[in-house]
Amino acid sequence: MAEDTWETSPLYTGVYPKAHVLNRFLAKAIDGLLVAASSQVLSPIGWLAGLAYALIADGFPGGQSLGKRLIGLQTVVPRTKEFSGFRESIIRNLPLVFAYLLVLVPYVGWLLAGGIVLFEALLLIGNDQGARLGDEIARTQVLDSGQLELHE
Repeated sequence: MAEDTWETSPLYTGVYPKAHVLNRFLAKAIDGLLVAASSQVLSPIGWLAGLAYALIADGFPGGQSLGKRLIGLQTVVPRTKEFSGFRESIIRNLPLVFAYLLVLVPYVGWLLAGGIVLFEALLLIGNDQGARLGDEIARTQVLDSGQLELHE
């Protein structure tokens, strides 16, 4: 008998419907504005504050960054039926934070950062569960709020 891998586990594939893509983009745009604003307003440590927020934002209560909370989304770990924590948030946001860091490199950094963001967006759109690379690595999924039946 073949052993189920995480990707074929019944707790992951098809259990939860994909969150609306436009809502995902809106929530990420709100979070991106917060990151950008912190880097301008909280000088000189604002850039690091923005970087920290980008990493841990989905680990806040309910698996919701401020953008996800405003739009009505949450990040969950389907196999455990729990909200994501700071560990999952850091792992799932590493590709985007890497793009954030690349922006510091003149010209080529901007192109590479744009390529990473575009790649993540295409994965989000094309994947049945709306999982981008960060979600695949962290084994998380973004859902509309209220879809997760919490693990008792």
